[in-house]
Amino acid sequence: MAISKQDILDAFQFRHACKEFDAERKIAGADFDFILEVARLSPSSFGLEPWQFLVVQNPELREKLRAVTWGGQKQLPTASHVVLTLVRKSHFMRYDSAYLQHIMREVQQFPEDIISLRSGLIEKFQRSDFDLLGSERTLTDWATRQTYLPLANMMTVAALIGIDSCPIEGFERVEVERILAEDADVNLEHWSAAYMVAFGYRKNPPARPKTRQQRDAVVRWLD
Repeated sequence: MAISKQDILDAFQFRHACKEFDAERKIAGADFDFILEVARLSPSSFGLEPWQFLVVQNPELREKLRAVTWGGQKQLPTASHVVLTLVRKSHFMRYDSAYLQHIMREVQQFPEDIISLRSGLIEKFQRSDFDLLGSERTLTDWATRQTYLPLANMMTVAALIGIDSCPIEGFERVEVERILAEDADVNLEHWSAAYMVAFGYRKNPPARPKTRQQRDAVVRWLD
């Protein structure tokens, strides 16, 4: 059954960056599994899935992260669920990496001739079309941009089922990664922290109504 356009627009009006959650209300397991499945099914450039989603439920770990997360002071202690998304580092994302070969062979299950063709296409894309091979940071930033697709999808479907969320970039990345390495066995040769996103049910209504620019300010038609 199709979702009505108005229901979708209502969900976008409902969604806001929730600053504090009702700590007594927890998201049902089936509902959060649904949110995670939407993240898993999200698109990425060439289908390379450069992400891993850490569901951070341990209160002590959350408190350690809170100490270096200035943008999540109220969200981390009160959220029902917190996702910390990792992004694969640049050497995994190169056109000639073993990881890309694994994705094309074992996950996408392309035949060898298609793998050869796609490898050449990805090399052209990375080397000349988007000039991504000049530095490790450039390639990692490209991979990081892919992780924001599941972020948007998770927040949207959460809103559609009445669950609040808050994306969090306000943290000391080096310190967050140190904590993850020490307390969550995250291999920093493989992964970097992209963002956090908290989910739950709002404690209070939004402090102010949603504001956005008018459509004419952000949309230009090229007829």
